[in-house]
Amino acid sequence: MTILGIDWGDAKVGLALALGIVAEPYSVVRYESVGILIEDLRKIIKKEEVGRIVLGISEGQSEKLAREFGDKASEHLGVDVVFWDETLTTLEAREKAIEAGISRKRRKELEDAFAATVMLQSYLDSNA
Repeated sequence: MTILGIDWGDAKVGLALALGIVAEPYSVVRYESVGILIEDLRKIIKKEEVGRIVLGISEGQSEKLAREFGDKASEHLGVDVVFWDETLTTLEAREKAIEAGISRKRRKELEDAFAATVMLQSYLDSNA
C-alpha cells in the first residue's frame, strides 16, 4: 500500500511517499484554501494509488488545526488518516540535507517535503 506523508502548514504542505519500507520526498504544495489543497491531494492520491495518509502533528494551535485538516481530508478523500508526531522533523531534515551536501537553495525549496519524509519514515519504522 502506498502511504502519503504530510507535513502540514497553513500555507504549504510537504509531501512524502512510501511504496514499501522507505519514505521519499515527493513535493511541496502551496495553497490558498483547504478546499484547493484537498483537490490537489485528491489528484495525487489517485495518481499514486495512496491507501493511507500519515499527517504530522506538533502541539498547541498547530496541532488543533492539523487535526481539523486531517478530519476534513479523511472525510473528503476516502482514505484513512493517521496522526503522527512531527516534533523536530524540520530540524532533523535540515541537518540530513546539509550532511548530504544539498545546496541551500534546494534545501529551502524542499524543506517541507524533507520534513514529511523524516516524519513518514518514523511512522514506518514504528509500524514495521
